[in-house]
Amino acid sequence: MRHRVDKKKLGRDSEHRKALLSNLVRELILHKRIKTTLPKAKEASRLAEKMVTFAKKGDVHSRRQVFQILHSREIVKTLFDEIAPVYADRKGGYTRILKLGHRPDGAKVALFEFVDKEKIGTVSENIVDTEQQTIEEPANA
Repeated sequence: MRHRVDKKKLGRDSEHRKALLSNLVRELILHKRIKTTLPKAKEASRLAEKMVTFAKKGDVHSRRQVFQILHSREIVKTLFDEIAPVYADRKGGYTRILKLGHRPDGAKVALFEFVDKEKIGTVSENIVDTEQQTIEEPANA
């Protein structure tokens, strides 16, 4: 039975999970849309909704609470100055999750984005893939 089970563990310990969700929300605020796995998108959606709700309040205490989770002054400024005014008369549902299919390993992939992303500043044309790993080639000496 799943009594009082609040969130998914995502196969990580608590500190790693907090960092993962914080990073996903930071990338969402920065790029307005990201591509990630479905369970990660669902959990990050909960946190993103809370961050936008804090930003709509606009007071100093809310800024400090958001900064405590996102750890970036630039991201907090973007959230409060560009994103929150767009959702001023909306009571919730700031994000959407679109299912894209499966990765080769069978994981479900989703597109995680803000609902009215066209109204929010500049929207990145490229979809940021949170699962993509960059491998740097060693320089030949």
